[in-house]
Amino acid sequence: MNSAIARMICRVLIVLMAWTPLHFAQAGVISTGLAVASTAAAAERAAVLGVIDRADVASGLQALGLDPATARERVAALSDDEVRSLAGQLEALPAGADGTGLVILILAGVFVWYFFFRK
Repeated sequence: MNSAIARMICRVLIVLMAWTPLHFAQAGVISTGLAVASTAAAAERAAVLGVIDRADVASGLQALGLDPATARERVAALSDDEVRSLAGQLEALPAGADGTGLVILILAGVFVWYFFFRK
């Protein structure tokens, strides 16, 4: 009786192995540039989100009628190139500015994304 159960279990396992695909995941080598670009994009996205989280920028966004949570969602939806461009513009701003230009820059980036790149 044990051999009959063992045969049945073996047959079930053979059918299940033949039924499941053998390639669950595919691995490949990525270039160093691609790995660095992905970490750089994450850092730039964090920098832009850090600017949006500042109290003066958040109050400026609310004064213009944009909720900071919505702005964070829109920044999260931007592509890496758009975030890189926005972060570059943020770094080019003069230190100690009143923040009006920054808010306008962020809003311009968000509106450009919203009207031209949304699906």
